[in-house]
Amino acid sequence: MNKQFYSNGKLLLTGEYVVLDGAVALAIPTKYGQSLSITASETNTLQWKSLDEKDAIWFQTTFTFDEIASEEIHTAHLEDASSKRATLLNILQQAKQLNPDFLSENKGYTISTSLNFPRDWGLGTSSTLINNIAQWAEVNAFELLERSFGGSGYDIAAAGEDGPFLYKRATPPVVKSVHLPWGFSTSLFFVHLNRKQDSKAGINHYRHASVKSSTIQRISDISQKLLLCYTLSDFEQLIVAHERLVSEAIQLPTIKERFFSDYPNAIKSLGAWGGDFILAIGDMDAMDYFRKKGFTTIIPFSEMIK
Repeated sequence: MNKQFYSNGKLLLTGEYVVLDGAVALAIPTKYGQSLSITASETNTLQWKSLDEKDAIWFQTTFTFDEIASEEIHTAHLEDASSKRATLLNILQQAKQLNPDFLSENKGYTISTSLNFPRDWGLGTSSTLINNIAQWAEVNAFELLERSFGGSGYDIAAAGEDGPFLYKRATPPVVKSVHLPWGFSTSLFFVHLNRKQDSKAGINHYRHASVKSSTIQRISDISQKLLLCYTLSDFEQLIVAHERLVSEAIQLPTIKERFFSDYPNAIKSLGAWGGDFILAIGDMDAMDYFRKKGFTTIIPFSEMIK
């Protein structure tokens, strides 16, 4: 047997944090993602190897089928480097519980995962893994996410979408493919902040905030209005308004206020505030502004979005 699966990475353009409480969010799948290859072997075990974008092994382990079928479910956090094995075992165990036929033949397999983006980019190392395993195990990826990591699920939706979409957390999740009429997209680019943000910590911070239902509705409205946005000035006004709303909700300064107060154009956080990528408005000179500050990973909008 030789099988291969692939899942897209993700970026949340609007609705960070409040997507957890039912806000309509605008998200994109990225051209970057992760593959999962399965090959039959004679080992009678699951031999696992994870490769980064340079084909270097960053994790490897071996599982027995008894471990995966065990009623004792392991729990861990993917961000904790010391618990990668327990985290992966947890996902496999949950997949096995959702589909008892998964790995029931007890045949050996060699498993290889391969990223085509650096792990610290925050584009979905864990969500692409969960979606790939869900495809392999023939289980619902949203259920597998809920039973392993939790979260809004927009990243799981992005893993299988071919273009931008609106997302609303529900049972089942609401995913609507959309068109972005942004003729000005050449003035949009993503900048990596050279740090990996802990999304779980960000969510925990948000859970201690008191967010008004009116804020959730206003952010949902912005997500919708962006689909009818034809000028760069209108786009900029909407993302500035979005940043202000989220800033007030989570009681943290915007990323522009914290690090780029002298930048002349708008900047928007993506996902957990303070790390990973930001979305910036500007031209080639604007990109130089970030390079001079030491931020060298800059990706034009068209090169990021699938």
